[in-house]
Amino acid sequence: MTRHFGIIGFPLEHSFSAELFTKKFAEENIDAVYSLYPIEDIRELKALCERVNLSGLNVTMPYKQTVIPLLDELGPTAEATGAVNVIAFKDGRMIGHNTDAAGFIRSIRPLLKPSDKRALVLGTGGASKAVCYGLRMLGIEPTPVSRFSERGITYGQLSEEMMQQHSVVINATPLGMHPLIGRKPAIPYEWLTAGHLLFDVIYNPAVTPFLEEGLHRGCRTRNGFEMLIGQAEEAWNIWK
Repeated sequence: MTRHFGIIGFPLEHSFSAELFTKKFAEENIDAVYSLYPIEDIRELKALCERVNLSGLNVTMPYKQTVIPLLDELGPTAEATGAVNVIAFKDGRMIGHNTDAAGFIRSIRPLLKPSDKRALVLGTGGASKAVCYGLRMLGIEPTPVSRFSERGITYGQLSEEMMQQHSVVINATPLGMHPLIGRKPAIPYEWLTAGHLLFDVIYNPAVTPFLEEGLHRGCRTRNGFEMLIGQAEEAWNIWK
């Protein structure tokens, strides 16, 4: 029997997940299909589950946190991060997992230097929570940056001294991704140096305006494609 997988989020034009899994299913002769399910309200998930006999779902922006109340159970990493990017269906129950953290660790670890001790994490959504969790696992202290003071320091508080103290800067916002292509987080890029590492969880486009700023200043840079591959492999290990 054909198994059905997919991804929920909005918008989904940027997503490579269907291409990635469709290729995997073809190469490994797996009887399964992977579909995009753009939903404008997370409450549409119930109707989707009634319409399609799903075996697994990926969850992307903006639903990595708001999906949690709709689930029956959380895995350990999802519980620890407070964010879900994978749903497994088992015995009529929806179980939330987080594989973003593992994918992030796998991608950023080769770029890190012993001097990288502190990181600025731009954004406070679901992707940010997985990134902060991953950084702590790597022994790096994350500092969330938000437009709202109650969620962390604000962009306006980023001084030259603070930029020097944080050698890792991670964009965990949707700025730079469709439909926000051309935009970038409002950090003081003039204080970046060749000693900084800029990591963008966005993978489409491959080079965002955020990463362009880092490349212009000789920073170490990486986009989110390897993170995508890593989290997808972890997701398949949960689903298969």
